[in-house]
Amino acid sequence: MEKKNEPEKPEKDQPNKNENDNENDKDIDSEAKQNIDNFGAINSAFNFQSNIQYLTIIGNIEGHMVLPPQNKTTKYENIIPQLVAVEENDNIKGLLTILNTVGGDVEAGLAIAELITTLSKPTVSLVLGGGHSIGIPLATASNYSFIAESATMTLHPIRMTGLVIGAEPTYDYFRKMQDRVIDFIIRTSNSSREQIVDLMNSTQNMAADIGTILFGHEAVDIGLIDEIGGLNKALAKLKSLIKENEKS
Repeated sequence: MEKKNEPEKPEKDQPNKNENDNENDKDIDSEAKQNIDNFGAINSAFNFQSNIQYLTIIGNIEGHMVLPPQNKTTKYENIIPQLVAVEENDNIKGLLTILNTVGGDVEAGLAIAELITTLSKPTVSLVLGGGHSIGIPLATASNYSFIAESATMTLHPIRMTGLVIGAEPTYDYFRKMQDRVIDFIIRTSNSSREQIVDLMNSTQNMAADIGTILFGHEAVDIGLIDEIGGLNKALAKLKSLIKENEKS
C-alpha cells in the first residue's frame, strides 16, 4: 500500500522569528527609555551618528538629598560620568547643554558647572524656558551661551531650608557660599561683580522675594549670556567651534 504524505509537523520549541524581532525591539525601546529617564541623553534613543554629545539639565538639580518623586530632577551622579565620558571619548568632539531648570543644590550645580568649564572640547549651552538660580553658572560654564528670546533667568542670594543656627559663623558660611557662585559667574561670563551683586540683592524686580528676573535680551545686555538664539544657532556655533578646535 502506498503511504499517504503526512503533513510536516512544526518543530517544537522553535520560537517564531517575528516574535523574537518584536522582543528585541521591545528591549531596545526599554533600554532607550531608561537612558533618557536616567541621563537625559538622546544619542541612544535615535539611530543616527553624531560627534556631538547632547546633555539636558531640567527641573531641580538634585544633590546629596533625594527629592520627592513628584519632582522633575537632574541627578548630578548621572551627569558627572557623562561629562567624564565626553572628555575621554575620541568620537565626541563637542558638548551641547540644554537647560530648563529652576535651580537646586548649590554644590551639585557648581560641581557640574566646573566639569563643563574644564572640558578640553568645545561646549555650547542653550537656555530654554528658564535657567534660574544655580542654573545660571550651568549656562555660563560653556565656551559660548545662547538663550531663547522667551526664556528667563533668576539671580537671587543663596537660600537655605531646614534648621539654621542664628550665629555669626552661619552667616559667614552663607557669604562664602554666595561668593563661590558669584566668582564662578564672573569667571565664565562677561558680567561684572557689581552688576551681579546689585541684581541679586534688588528688591524692585520680584514680587515676594529678593533678586531679579532677567528675560532673554536682558541676560544678553548685561553680558551674562552671549547671544539670543535657538537650537539651530547653538548647533551651528558648536560645529564652528569644533572645526576651529580641530585646526589648532
